[in-house]
Amino acid sequence: MSVQAVSEPRMRKFPKISPVYFILAALIAAIILNNPSFVEPTGYMNFLKRAAPLAILAAGQLYVIVSGGFDLSVGSLITLVVVGSSMLSNNDPASTWWVITVMLGIGIAVGLINGLVVCYLKVPSLIATLGMMITLNGFVFMWSGGAPRGYLPDTFRFFGRVSIMDIPVIRMLPIALIVLVVVGLLLYWLMHRTNLGRMIHAVGDNPRAAQLAGVPINRVRIIAFVISSLSAVVTGILLGGYAGVSTDVGSGYELQAITAAVLGGAQLLGGRGSVPATIAGALTLAAIFTLLNFLGLPQPVRQVVQGTILIFAVAFTMFRRNRNGQ
Repeated sequence: MSVQAVSEPRMRKFPKISPVYFILAALIAAIILNNPSFVEPTGYMNFLKRAAPLAILAAGQLYVIVSGGFDLSVGSLITLVVVGSSMLSNNDPASTWWVITVMLGIGIAVGLINGLVVCYLKVPSLIATLGMMITLNGFVFMWSGGAPRGYLPDTFRFFGRVSIMDIPVIRMLPIALIVLVVVGLLLYWLMHRTNLGRMIHAVGDNPRAAQLAGVPINRVRIIAFVISSLSAVVTGILLGGYAGVSTDVGSGYELQAITAAVLGGAQLLGGRGSVPATIAGALTLAAIFTLLNFLGLPQPVRQVVQGTILIFAVAFTMFRRNRNGQ
């Protein structure tokens, strides 16, 4: 028996660690060097509170990416959730739960439409969700008249704004972080511990082989779009509580979610992706923006950095894919 044959099984015992975790650690160290108060509980807890919406959105977007598609409609859906909730509730605390239920229903409907158009009308996901993005933006504009109306009650803003105080050691625990942990664990379980996750990976990796193996491809892709839309609704609820009502609150979030997924090692051609690594990618992107703010760099620089990260992250994943012969 050769040395190589003995060493290969041993090497398999050590799982590969995504580079995004090391990048995140380096960025956190750089933030601490620029702002030592970040190590205080209020510093890193507020950071996690701000990053939670993007992390949830990116984890949901991952389902569509792994299945071999894109969902560009999530940003406009976030805006619809925030503006629509404010107009429906109009600062009535008693309306919170039925408004949230309505928004979740809208999210399911948007995901179903996206999935049906992609699967049965054979429209590329990029075009189908781009059309949905434009449609939702137009609907928000017509509904609101171009300006936000109504108010979100404190019972609605509770999820994105409130923190539990006077907790030993950490002092404060944002409700948004609790939501991230719960949703993140659920999405992790679905992706990595159920047949649904295995089928999503199979569909994204080789649709023809998955079909021959009996995988219901259309149903799997539709479910992926529904999960992505539901994650956008949850993101909208958190952003409504944290940032308030605005007609452009969700602008750009679709590209940030894709960037976070790619940073976490997801393949844009489908077939590979990790929920924990994607959440780490979202935290990495939030850390980059935080560091840029500490350095006093303007908003256009932030957009340039995000675009550059997306290009190089995709180039790196494609290089690694070609090198491995996949």
